[in-house]
Amino acid sequence: MVNSSIPTPATKKPSKVEGIKERSNFLREPVATELLQDTTHFTEEAVQILKFHGSYQQDNRDNRVKGQEKDYQFMLRTKNPGGLVPPQLYLTLDKLAEEYGNQTLRATTRQGFQLHGILKKNLKNAIGAIIKNLGSTLAACGDVNRNVMAPPAPFKNRADYQYAWKYAQNIADLLTPQTGAYYEIWLDGEKAISAEEDPVVKEARQKNGTGTTFHEGEEPIYGTHYMPRKFKVCVTVPKDNSVDLFSQDLTLVVMMNDDELVGFNVYAGGGLGRTHNKEETFARLADPICYVDKEDVYDIVKAIVATQRDYGDRTDRRHARLKYLIHDWGVDKFRSMVEKYFGKPLQPFKALPEFQYEDFLGWHEQGDGKLFLGISVQNGRIMDDAKMQLRTALREIVQQFNLPMRLTPHHNVIFYEIEPEKRQAIKAILSRCQVEADPNAIKPLVRYAMACPALPTCGLATTESERIIPSVLDRIEALLQKLGLGNEHFVIRMTGCPNGCARPYMAELGFVGTGPEMYQIWLGGSANQTRLAQVYIEKMHLNNLEAEFEPVFVYFKQARQGTETFGDFCDRVGLASIREFAVNYTPQAVEETAQPAADEQIAVVESVPASNGKIRSRHRISIRDDVYDKLKIIGSREGKTLTAMVNEALETYLKDQSSEF
Repeated sequence: MVNSSIPTPATKKPSKVEGIKERSNFLREPVATELLQDTTHFTEEAVQILKFHGSYQQDNRDNRVKGQEKDYQFMLRTKNPGGLVPPQLYLTLDKLAEEYGNQTLRATTRQGFQLHGILKKNLKNAIGAIIKNLGSTLAACGDVNRNVMAPPAPFKNRADYQYAWKYAQNIADLLTPQTGAYYEIWLDGEKAISAEEDPVVKEARQKNGTGTTFHEGEEPIYGTHYMPRKFKVCVTVPKDNSVDLFSQDLTLVVMMNDDELVGFNVYAGGGLGRTHNKEETFARLADPICYVDKEDVYDIVKAIVATQRDYGDRTDRRHARLKYLIHDWGVDKFRSMVEKYFGKPLQPFKALPEFQYEDFLGWHEQGDGKLFLGISVQNGRIMDDAKMQLRTALREIVQQFNLPMRLTPHHNVIFYEIEPEKRQAIKAILSRCQVEADPNAIKPLVRYAMACPALPTCGLATTESERIIPSVLDRIEALLQKLGLGNEHFVIRMTGCPNGCARPYMAELGFVGTGPEMYQIWLGGSANQTRLAQVYIEKMHLNNLEAEFEPVFVYFKQARQGTETFGDFCDRVGLASIREFAVNYTPQAVEETAQPAADEQIAVVESVPASNGKIRSRHRISIRDDVYDKLKIIGSREGKTLTAMVNEALETYLKDQSSEF
């Protein structure tokens, strides 16, 4: 083996998690023991190993009571290579959400599902049910290869898409942990009935001679310590960037000669997780590495995994992702090491066309006479409420038509294999449940936005994301309308912390939580998610959204070139130019109506340049809803803004009180 030991500098010790993995007996303990204990939660050591089984221990911060135990609950995440969800599995997940969860499902940005709100006492039943119904949670979390992504569009007449699905599944199988712990703990040792893996995959896993395989223990690829951190893989086709390919540790691009698969282009070193105020942590785009013939694809995957396994930083988990290894070494040194594990010279990367983003919403021909339907799921949350009964609609469609589903990397869902004569019946269900199937009827800002779950359950979140983004989008839409930009839209993404689960660093406008109601603002990513954004504001309170964004949007309106997108504009002119414009911008009074205060009063804000060059808001005045409604009617009739009328009223009042000054 090139290097079979954990590479740790002499002056540093491996991180605590490395010891936990080593003591776990290949992911068995202490989970197996503590699962039998009558407690509401696991110990810290068990929590680390539980992640490999697809579950995070959380607590609902909305329900915290001082002096009482935390409201412990568990999130379960499924592993669905290429986003495939068979009908039987979907109905099982829906039932588990009702019986054990919080009555919702959440589609993730890695094409899996998450169940929230499961109690420890129900964890084994829930995981067991998933396994028995063609699903898995194994390696959906933890220091291993995560769910392998692929374009979700079920084009049956496109051989390249079919190969992307096939190799996403095969690579997921290749890199699945081989320990028996998963079935021992959750099914009492019973091996679930599942699709047999391709014999070529099994052979590739055992193949050695270049140092990629361990011949002792249960894990031929991962060894005793597994990976230094999570490892993310996707397979896509030329032009299709529905998978955010530049954000992955490893990306394979299917290369065809007519309808024949010939090989794969390989990217490596992408990753978005970072930590505020830690400049040594950063988002990074994947680099082109090489091209491989189709016969060598599993060998190149193992070579890259082994390089990261053996040389990734196991002393500092903030520095443990593949992107830091490539950054520290440089691409040439990384290629050289991968080549040693690969066992022969790497071939040059082949030219590719530009990548584009497509969400595949609405009705489409799938190429064999059948149809597929992409349904928008706002922030991935599948639920029923007074406005829309999305969960009911999806359940009824699966029950009545036995349709498979593909989850998209932008947390939407696609039904496929739809017989054309079933289209009207499906549309009737969606209409009755108030689910919009026409993507053109969805507000573009909403259609292309993403947010992570954040509060109240994610332990890393410092502020809101999923629950607050609808109101944020409304406010941005109102501001754009006011500025004469009502027809513009761009990619907006929000996270409650800097770990980047909703991939905000690839967005045209990104919100990254820094504290309660505070966000770091990123600008300049591309609409096709092929370029990193940059930090524009380190900390912005949500109350200042309109004041901070107005000069940016006005500058965009005045200085854009042709039909230039917002992200391309920000990248072209640069953040320094945008900041300079903002400093010298003299805004008109802004009528702030989009975000009522907690007591249902309306705040009137005047935006002014601050001494430090940034736009800030001041002179906040609150008025009751009933007064506001009356003023709006009068203002509309007289052609006056709310701010103007309030100023007139205050000036009159001050004149009446002038004797006191």
